[in-house]
Amino acid sequence: MLYWAVVFFVVAIIAGVFGFGGVASASVGIAQILFFIFLVLFVIALVARAFGGRAP
Repeated sequence: MLYWAVVFFVVAIIAGVFGFGGVASASVGIAQILFFIFLVLFVIALVARAFGGRAP
């Protein structure tokens, strides 16, 4: 999911350089959403690992 966030960020940068404002803003929005979803899933995984303990 982080890969897709980076891809949409790169598309937004390229679109911004060429002056496609609508495409750039849409790509940035998608990249931000994917990044925050990735961040939340990462925190959930850390908490689950901390409370889950060790495997026998």
